[in-house]
Amino acid sequence: MSRRLPLLPTLIVAAAVLVMIGLGVWQLQRRVEKNAMLALVASNPAKPPVAFPNHPPVPPELLFRRSSAYCLRVVRWHSEAGRATDGSVGYRYIAECATGAEGPGVLVAAGVARTPDATPQWQGGQMRGWIGEEPDHRSLLTRISGKAVPLRPMLIAGEAVPGLKPLAPPTAADVPNNHLAYAGQWFFFAAIAVIIYLLALRKRAPLP
Repeated sequence: MSRRLPLLPTLIVAAAVLVMIGLGVWQLQRRVEKNAMLALVASNPAKPPVAFPNHPPVPPELLFRRSSAYCLRVVRWHSEAGRATDGSVGYRYIAECATGAEGPGVLVAAGVARTPDATPQWQGGQMRGWIGEEPDHRSLLTRISGKAVPLRPMLIAGEAVPGLKPLAPPTAADVPNNHLAYAGQWFFFAAIAVIIYLLALRKRAPLP
């Protein structure tokens, strides 16, 4: 006679599989929402300028809208991968600016250089461009858990500062849309968990 399934391990595996399937379904739902948001974002650059938002998060109706911000002084620079208007890739230089004695300050993506050790000479001033978001370094786990800190607004400069190439204008293609891939991963993990458990049960079963 075949042995009965072990209760506790089966419940644990079943719960884990259900959670992974639930996360996959959630990613598919998020994909539908993201596609609707991307349709809105794609039309934003052609709309009239708006005031630059002071606090995160950036709502979809403002993302990639034309705007301007004033950088009182550059506090520090850092660089990320970026693309210039001529199609070349390099390092996008982002200025962290003070806007007064108090306040959240402002981030300005000021241009692209070929190397990560450039020294932009821009010290601040009025800058026009498009509303974007700071680079996203949040982990997938924090985003899934809902504990991720919202991304701060960032002005993507329409003209480069001296010594840097102009940034490529933002498009909806710049917004990550990996929900279908994430859903596939969760469904794959669920299937692998079931297969591994079935193999473990087969190995555990007594020989005839």
